[in-house]
Amino acid sequence: MEKKPATEVFSNWALIGKDEGMERGHANSVKAMLELALPMVRDDFTAIDLGCGNGWVTRMLTELGATHSEGVDGAVEMINKAKSLDDAHKYSLGLLPDWKPGRRFDLVHTMEFLYYLEDPSAMISTIHDEWLEDGGIFIAGVDHYFENKESLTWPEHVGVHMTTKTISEWKDAMENAGFNDVEIHQVAAKDDFPGTLVMLGRASRQ
Repeated sequence: MEKKPATEVFSNWALIGKDEGMERGHANSVKAMLELALPMVRDDFTAIDLGCGNGWVTRMLTELGATHSEGVDGAVEMINKAKSLDDAHKYSLGLLPDWKPGRRFDLVHTMEFLYYLEDPSAMISTIHDEWLEDGGIFIAGVDHYFENKESLTWPEHVGVHMTTKTISEWKDAMENAGFNDVEIHQVAAKDDFPGTLVMLGRASRQ
């Protein structure tokens, strides 16, 4: 089966309303992730959501206290959907890792994005070096990882590239990028699902 760009697949999903199912499916994991991350950022924090989809986490971050929250996604119809739902936040169409935010943030959040990249470790390093304020927090969740055996069929089933890493490889990517206080969690486990793998770390350029 020929692999399609993930951005094309997700644009199609936005057109058929599948983004709403993604929001429902990821809500428990994202809630748990933000409960881990938000106590580590300052009260008047700024934030960006990578792979923002229809913008639901971008909006949630404002509700949770962000003084500035924005989103970026490479799927044109996801960004169109986000803008149609919400004109109070900035949503950028950008292909990662090449797109640059033009500023730094106290919190960078991403759910179900990193493994679609050919080199997610390089993106993690870029986030550390270019996206975060010194001392800023990066939190990332992935459901596709080696220990989640059911997820290993997803690349063929969905028809897109996915980079498969073990839990220890994801942790190494965080530490090699320069993050301090790296934490690894598995949240929202249920039945045969071992949980969303969460990577959390603090940027330090000292």
